[in-house]
Amino acid sequence: MLQDRREANIEARSDATVIRALLLAYAVVWIAAAIAPLDRGDWLLENLLIFAFVPTLALTYRRFAFSRTSYLLIFVFLVMHTYAAHYTYSETPLGFWLQDVFDTSRNHFDRITHFGFGLLLARPLHEIGVRVLGLRGGWSYAVAGLVMLGLAGGYEIVEFWAARVVDPELGIAFLGTQGDEWDAQKDMRLALAGTVISLSITAAVGAAGARARAS
Repeated sequence: MLQDRREANIEARSDATVIRALLLAYAVVWIAAAIAPLDRGDWLLENLLIFAFVPTLALTYRRFAFSRTSYLLIFVFLVMHTYAAHYTYSETPLGFWLQDVFDTSRNHFDRITHFGFGLLLARPLHEIGVRVLGLRGGWSYAVAGLVMLGLAGGYEIVEFWAARVVDPELGIAFLGTQGDEWDAQKDMRLALAGTVISLSITAAVGAAGARARAS
C-alpha cells in the first residue's frame, strides 16, 4: 500500500512537470503570435476562445486533471489555433504552401484545424464523460461524439453572429469562408470525421489495455 502511494505521488509530480512544461511552451507561442499579427481585430476575435479556454483549464486543474496525453492533444490544437490567429486562417503561410503542393483552389488551413478540433479534443472530452459523468462502454463514445458535433455546430453559429455585429470586412476575415457558401457545413463534417477517428483510436487502445490487464 505504501509503495503504491509513493508511486502515485511520483506519477502525480511527473504529470505536473509535463503540464507546466506545456503551459510554458504555449505561453511562448502565444506571446510570439501576439506580436504584430496580420489583422489585430481578427486576432482579438480569434483569441476570445483562448481567453476563455486556457483560464478554465487552469482554474479547474485541482478538481479535474486530464491525462498527459489529453493535455498534449489540447496543446497541439491551441498551437494550431494560435498560429492561425496570427495570420488569419485564410492567410496562413503553411496553408498556402499546402495549396501549392496539392494544387488546391483555396487555403485549407481552416479545414485542417476543424479536422484537428475533432481529432485532438474528442479524447479529452471522452475523459470528462468517463471520469466525471461516469459513462461507460458505448455510451461514453456516443455522448462524446454528439457533444463534439454540437460544439462544432455551435462554434459556426458563434462565428456567424460575431461576423454580423462587427465590421463587415473584419467579419469576412474572421469567418474565413473564402467564397465557399458551404464552408460551415464542410467544417462541421471534418470536425465529425476527426472525432470519429479519435474516438475509434481511443476505443481500440482501451480495449487493448483491458486485454493486457486480463492476461
